[in-house]
Amino acid sequence: MSKRILVIQAHPDASRPHFCHALAESYAKAARGAGHEVRIVDVASLSFPLLRSQAEWTKGEVPTGLVSVQDDIRWAQHLVFFYPLWLGSMPALLKGFLEQVARPGFAIGKYGEKAIPKKLLAGRSARIVVTMGMPAPVFRWFFFAHSLKALKRNILGFVGISPIRDTLVGSIEAMSPAARGHWLQRMGRLGAAGE
Repeated sequence: MSKRILVIQAHPDASRPHFCHALAESYAKAARGAGHEVRIVDVASLSFPLLRSQAEWTKGEVPTGLVSVQDDIRWAQHLVFFYPLWLGSMPALLKGFLEQVARPGFAIGKYGEKAIPKKLLAGRSARIVVTMGMPAPVFRWFFFAHSLKALKRNILGFVGISPIRDTLVGSIEAMSPAARGHWLQRMGRLGAAGE
């Protein structure tokens, strides 16, 4: 069964292609080849201010360029995030993007009697693909993948996205061409499967 997939390329450096870009392209190409509908958002190409207060988040206008991104998220059945690990976490540009996009009324609804907001993006799944210089097992088991868990639970899960899977691509600076090819093929398989 074909899916509507939104690829969110969140590498903040738009000056040149990075391995994150190659992984996302491999995923998207294979997904399209398997009959899935694919849209791509390149966060680095978007222009938006950082939110600086609760009032801006709850009552401020969503920047014009991000309204279409909200439409893409609403359209999608599956979201796939690609980003590099920077200082142990997602890049600040991705965090600012998520704060702008996941506004009340779009991602979360009014709080109910139990002080739990309605999860307005329920019914969607996600995959998070993170590239990093350190070996992936070190991030997952020594650092407990803390920032990845925060994105999965505190942002995506909070708005209703489930299930959320992850793929960690470590040691990218030391990665051989053969290993890069393996990862590109793996992303292609995930894209073709719509996972």
